[in-house]
Amino acid sequence: MNPSLPVLYSFRRCPYAIRARLALKHAGLAIALREVALKYKPAALLEISPKATVPVLQLVDGSVLEESLDIMHWALDRFEPTQPDHARWRTGCADELALIALNDGAFKRLLDGYKYADQTQVAARCRDEAFELFIAPLERRLCVTRYLLGESPSLADMAILPFIRQFAGVDADGFAAAPFPTLRHWLDGLTRAPLFVSVMPKHAPWQPGDPLTLL
Repeated sequence: MNPSLPVLYSFRRCPYAIRARLALKHAGLAIALREVALKYKPAALLEISPKATVPVLQLVDGSVLEESLDIMHWALDRFEPTQPDHARWRTGCADELALIALNDGAFKRLLDGYKYADQTQVAARCRDEAFELFIAPLERRLCVTRYLLGESPSLADMAILPFIRQFAGVDADGFAAAPFPTLRHWLDGLTRAPLFVSVMPKHAPWQPGDPLTLL
């Protein structure tokens, strides 16, 4: 049975799910939110997405989007055509796609190594490589413009933000002492903004029969 609203299966702390929620909320779309306990994935999620990694968006017509960037673009396709240029996240510039690809590829692998490494030396190596590969270049960009691609938030900012937040949280004191003050200001500003705050409330894991929760 197809839902009466699009249904987003999400996990509050997952950076991929966070960026999907940011785009859906930014677009002002009515979305049913179902929080997932990753150890006990609901049958309804497994039925529509056997890989069962969040986020997953089930549309009203029954079709399913299983990748966070696809969900972001789907949301923006429904919102941005009605907005002035300065309010649109997507810039269309090559840097936008390149930054997101670097974030989702090499930087994400280093982030995982930093966060989950069993050995302190391995974690430190991954951290330092991430500094050089991605964190320091972002700092240099943000010394020139307020956001990564200009003076207003872009798709790149919002797609990358949850991963920088996660990176900073691995060793909050160490990140606070690192030589990236402009990046910290960017991170602090975006995570304190009403949009980000609005997609981060805690919800109990969804179960069949639960009342509707809107994003």
